[in-house]
Amino acid sequence: MAILINELTRIIVQGFTGDKASFHTQKMMEFGAKVVGGVTPGKGGTMHMGLPVFDTVKEAVDAVYPDASLVFVPAPFSADAIMEAADAGIKLACCITDGIPAQDMMMVKRYLRRYPKDKRTRLIGPNCAGLISPGKSMLGLMPGHIYLPGNVGLVTRSGTLGYEAASQMKDLGIGVSTSVGIGGDPINGSSFLDILAMFEEDPETDAVMMIGEIGGPQEAEAALWVKENMTKPVVGYVAGLTAPPGRRMGHAGAIISAFGDTAAEKAEIMRSLGLTVAKSPAHLGEAVAEALANKPAKKKYVSI
Repeated sequence: MAILINELTRIIVQGFTGDKASFHTQKMMEFGAKVVGGVTPGKGGTMHMGLPVFDTVKEAVDAVYPDASLVFVPAPFSADAIMEAADAGIKLACCITDGIPAQDMMMVKRYLRRYPKDKRTRLIGPNCAGLISPGKSMLGLMPGHIYLPGNVGLVTRSGTLGYEAASQMKDLGIGVSTSVGIGGDPINGSSFLDILAMFEEDPETDAVMMIGEIGGPQEAEAALWVKENMTKPVVGYVAGLTAPPGRRMGHAGAIISAFGDTAAEKAEIMRSLGLTVAKSPAHLGEAVAEALANKPAKKKYVSI
């Protein structure tokens, strides 16, 4: 089983006819994702990659009935694209774009909350690799061949470390139910806690790996929630153990600014709350294998 996307998910791509969007759409389709069309203003009524192009998301929704949208729109226009998807009734939007101003994302977060929870668009990203349910579907730019279908959920701020974890797990014969890249920006659509709650409810996810970075309180808050609410083992890792204090490290949100922001502090918080913490990026797969080996066996009930 998977969370968020499966083999039935109908996908449109915003910014469809751009070079990067076209390349990754092709990879998604080769993986098995059900892409049904795309949106590029001014090119409505044409065909691209054998699929229809629409001027607006609303036109695409009315014509091809998508469930999800992949936002491959340049940063200055990404906020408008996300809000357009929300207004059109898209259930899931995943924004790949890097460099969206924090002020724009604050506006998007407020805008999404105008809708009731049951009708609100779930946003993944921005500045993320997307999400993948191996053997089912992909909404993003991950290298699909490194993911083995299985029962471990992945949620990560770092796309490349998510790839590394999936590859190491595959080498050990451990598969992934769904991998979700929540993105490295300080203001994102879905948090660790949001995704962990979904994995806890998924009957076929038996364990979860959470990969964080320096900067911000998300990992500590998620670890506390895990301690109080999750019945499944959670493996943690925080990138940036050698990062110098006060320096931004790649992602916009990856900056040490206060107590609890460093990788060492976050890792210690995770350990103190009962999470298994990987020693280094080279031990991500081993840590998951250890957590699965120590997981209590499911009770079997026999009728008498």
